[in-house]
Amino acid sequence: MKAAPGTDARAWQTNFVPLELFNTLSGKVEPVYASDGANVRMYCCGPTVYDYGHIGNFRTFLHVDALRRVLAMLGHSVRHVMNVTDVDDKIIRNAGAAGQPIDVYTKKFTDAFFEDSDALGVERPEAIAMATENIDGMVALIERLAAQDIAYKAEGGSWYFRIAKFPEYGKLSKKDFEGIEDGARVDVDEYDKDAARDFALWKATRPGETGWDTPLGAGRPGWHIECSAMAMKYLGDSFDLHAGGEDLMFPHHENEIAQSESATHQPFARHWFHVRFLLVEGRKMSKSDGNFYTLRDLLLKGYRASAIRFLLLSVPYRHQLNFTFDGLTESTNAIDRLRTFHTRVRDGKWAEGTDPALALAIHEGDLAYTHALCSDLNTAEARAAIFDVLRAVNTAADKGTLLRAEAEATLTLLAKFDSVFAVLEDRDAELTRAALAWAQREDREADASLVATLSLSDEDIDKLVAARTLAKKQRNFAKADALRQELLDKGIVLEDSKDGVRWKRK
Repeated sequence: MKAAPGTDARAWQTNFVPLELFNTLSGKVEPVYASDGANVRMYCCGPTVYDYGHIGNFRTFLHVDALRRVLAMLGHSVRHVMNVTDVDDKIIRNAGAAGQPIDVYTKKFTDAFFEDSDALGVERPEAIAMATENIDGMVALIERLAAQDIAYKAEGGSWYFRIAKFPEYGKLSKKDFEGIEDGARVDVDEYDKDAARDFALWKATRPGETGWDTPLGAGRPGWHIECSAMAMKYLGDSFDLHAGGEDLMFPHHENEIAQSESATHQPFARHWFHVRFLLVEGRKMSKSDGNFYTLRDLLLKGYRASAIRFLLLSVPYRHQLNFTFDGLTESTNAIDRLRTFHTRVRDGKWAEGTDPALALAIHEGDLAYTHALCSDLNTAEARAAIFDVLRAVNTAADKGTLLRAEAEATLTLLAKFDSVFAVLEDRDAELTRAALAWAQREDREADASLVATLSLSDEDIDKLVAARTLAKKQRNFAKADALRQELLDKGIVLEDSKDGVRWKRK
C-alpha cells in the first residue's frame, strides 16, 4: 500500500482494530473479521463486460476498494476475489451484431474496465475469475444440485433451480414470496420451467449461439451460478464477506445463497455489503435522459480522475449520492487543497520542538478519522476529520508556530488518509492524456480547451513560469502578465506564495 511521499506507512498501521459494517443479511451493524484466523475472505460481483463501465458501477467498486484498503490499514490480511462476467445473453447478442466471437468482443471492454479501475486508483483483487474459464466448476455445482433433485432439466434442455426446495429463500432481500403464484413474471427468461420462481442455472443453446458441450447438454451458464461456483473455488464453501451493488441483492445474491447453501449445507457468506445507487443531478442515470456517464466521458470533458474518485467516495456507501458537476468542481478544489497542504508540510523548514496543543489536535483527528472508517465505513466523517487537522496545522504554519514533531505527525496522518482515499499523488494529466489518446483512436470528441491544456508538457510549463518569474524580477510586468495569461488560456493556474510560484492544471 502506497504511503504519502516522505513517510513510512508502517508508522500508522494498527493490528486488528475492529471494523464494523452493516450486514444486509442480519440487518445489523456487525464486526468484520477473518473467520479462518488468517485472511478476511471477500468476494465482489464484478463487471459484465458488454460495454464501458459507468460511474454508477464504479461507485460500487470504489467503496469495495475503500473497504479492502481500510482492512489493510487496520492490519488485516485480505483475500479478495472478483468475477468478470464475459458471457451472458446481452454479450452474445452484441457480439453477434458486431460479427465477432464473444472472446474478441469482451476483451475490449474487459481491458477498458481494468484501465478505468486503475485510473480511479482501484486496487486489483488477489484473484480475478473469468466466467468462461470456470465452466467446468459451474457444471459440477449444478450436478451436485441435480443429485439432490434441487436442479432439474426442463423440456427445452435448460436446467433450473427448484426454489421450493430452499425454504429460506428471501432471507437476504427480506422479500415475501408466499403470494406469488405459478405463471407470475418473476424471473424473466425465455425457457420452460416448472414454477414461476425457479431460476435458470444452465441455458440450452439455440442454433448459432455460443455454448459449451457438457454433461448437462450444450449450453451456457445462467448468470447466478457463476458467482457461487467461483466464490467457493477461490474462498471455500463458506467465507467472510460478499459485496456488490444494491441492485444485485435480488435476485442475483438471493439466488447465489439458495444454490450455494443447498449444495454445501453451510452458510455461503457471513456478511453482505451492498452499495447504494447514485443519482446524477438529482435524477436516475439514463442514456435516454442524457445523464449517463462513463469515466471516459468525464475525463474528456476535462474532469480529473482523482476528483471523480473523491466525489464517488464522499458519501457513505449506504446513502444515495447525488453526483453533480458542482460536486466535481468542489472535489477538485478539495484535492488541490490537500496536495498543496501536503507539499507545504513536507517541504517546509520547521524548527525543532513540539507543541502539545497541536499534537493533541492531530492525535484527536487521527482517532476521529479511524473511528469514522471503522463505524460502517463513514467516508464523509473521515474526510471531515482530516480537513479539521488541515485547518489547525495550516493556522500554525501561517503563524510560524508549526514545529517539526507536529509536521512529521501530520505527514504520518496524511499517509494514513491516502492509504484509503488515494488522491495525493498527481497522475491526473497522465490519465487524461491516455483518455485523449483513446478518444483519437475511437474517433470520440474531446473538450477543445482540454486538448489545449494538455498540449503543454510539465517541462514547457516550468519554462514559461521561469520566464514569468524572470520578467517580474526585471520589473517587466507587462511581459509577466502576458505570460500568466498565456498559461491561463491553456488551463494553467499560477499561485504566487512566499515559498515561490506553484502551478496547477484547471
